[in-house]
Amino acid sequence: MVLARKVSNFVARRHLPLMLAAVAAAIALLPPDAADARSRSRSYAGNYDGIWNVVFATTAGACGSGLSVPFSVAGGRVFSAGGGRVSGRVSRAGAVAVDVTVGASRASGGGRLSYRTGGGSWRGIIQGQQCSGTWQASRG
Repeated sequence: MVLARKVSNFVARRHLPLMLAAVAAAIALLPPDAADARSRSRSYAGNYDGIWNVVFATTAGACGSGLSVPFSVAGGRVFSAGGGRVSGRVSRAGAVAVDVTVGASRASGGGRLSYRTGGGSWRGIIQGQQCSGTWQASRG
């Protein structure tokens, strides 16, 4: 029992940064509505391209705070720079929505990016713990 708890705590600490980063990215990338999707042009897709440093703060739950994780945006899509499965998009207006899965942990988030900064909220189940919070992003 004690060994299982130690292993569980180790895994939770190891995957927490990835999960929080994924949630932040998800929150930042809200999907555009159908009309916006049809009217998008290729020219906007690169407006948010680059590496973004995302800092997560937990406001509810026992998932830790202050974790800083890099994410990559290319052509309006969000990718993980540190592992796990990340799917997300950035709209022409900077709305972001992201879903992240690392092992049994999963999170989602949304918010908005501007040219150099962004922010939003996230929520998820990290190693069996329900948590939620906010995220702040800056382009590197």
